[in-house]
Amino acid sequence: MTTTDQQQRQFPCKQCGAMLQFHPGQASLVCPYCKAENAIAVSLEAIEEIDFFAALANRCEADATREALTVKCNTCSAESTLERDTVAGTCPFCGQPIVAEAASRRSIKPRSLLPFRITDQQAKDAFRQWISSRWFAPSGLSRFAERGGLRGVYIPYWTYDCNTISDYTGERGEDYTETETYTTVENGQTVTRTRTVTKTRWWPVSGRVYNSFDDLLIPASESLPPKYTRKLEPWDLENLVPYTDDYLAGFVAESYQLGLEQGFEQAKAVMDPVIRQTICRDIGGDHQRIHSVRTHYRDITFKHLLLPLWLSAYRYRENTYRFLVNARTGQVTGERPYSFWKIFFLVMTVLAAILTIVILANR
Repeated sequence: MTTTDQQQRQFPCKQCGAMLQFHPGQASLVCPYCKAENAIAVSLEAIEEIDFFAALANRCEADATREALTVKCNTCSAESTLERDTVAGTCPFCGQPIVAEAASRRSIKPRSLLPFRITDQQAKDAFRQWISSRWFAPSGLSRFAERGGLRGVYIPYWTYDCNTISDYTGERGEDYTETETYTTVENGQTVTRTRTVTKTRWWPVSGRVYNSFDDLLIPASESLPPKYTRKLEPWDLENLVPYTDDYLAGFVAESYQLGLEQGFEQAKAVMDPVIRQTICRDIGGDHQRIHSVRTHYRDITFKHLLLPLWLSAYRYRENTYRFLVNARTGQVTGERPYSFWKIFFLVMTVLAAILTIVILANR
């Protein structure tokens, strides 16, 4: 299932007509010019799970899907939104220019999100600190990277709830000890000694175990490497709020590229080690071997939600590098280039120091 996200809505200021933007850390839209504030109405609507198989069969409620317009980057394939009346822009994920050739597709719409809490200034400060702490980064990289700026981006995620029933076969190992006799040579003489050794008896076993999983978080974006999105966890999902366009004002929302069914396949990979741990506990004994597992997945439900990032994608010597900030916690991660000459001179300095020590020692 390939789907897209919504076109960005605009919220004009009632005082001066400029476009309002969501103010991180506050439940309000703020005019960047006259500073007028419009409070976002707090929704009391419950954030409900959606039936997985009903969604796959297109039997969701009418308000669970929507027709939307997005633009796709030809370099990294990210699908995101541009502001109204914008015909060109820069992809927030790879820094390459994109032209607005919008496509319309039907998608599952997000039902909840975490609003931005970290401000752009706090993210910029974290960016400078992170860059300055990187050893062997090229000189002037901080100034160069800041030219790309930081963009506020909502990244799509799936969460899955599921109950599992797993039938297994395997072996239980139980340790026992034996005393054995052996010969060794002591003082040139062959002597006989005894020692206690531990051995294991294995018994065939089979059984059934049950597990329940709640809010397994799976990124629905393929624009960011998983090794970076994992470093931004954990997310405070207990603070999710019902989705409303107001929270997207001034930000970009990426479309999900990983479909609902494909996302659940990744969720299965997350569930598998937990299921195997449960099986090992059920087998008992001192050691366990698992030969086969057959798992049935029941009561599957999901949520489609958006999580906020501050993202900088900058190009340095024809390569793209990214810097990411969790816009809820301030957790940072990213990638950077290395300076060949800084590394070279460090190696030369170390070798010179070692050579000096050797010469002094020989004297």
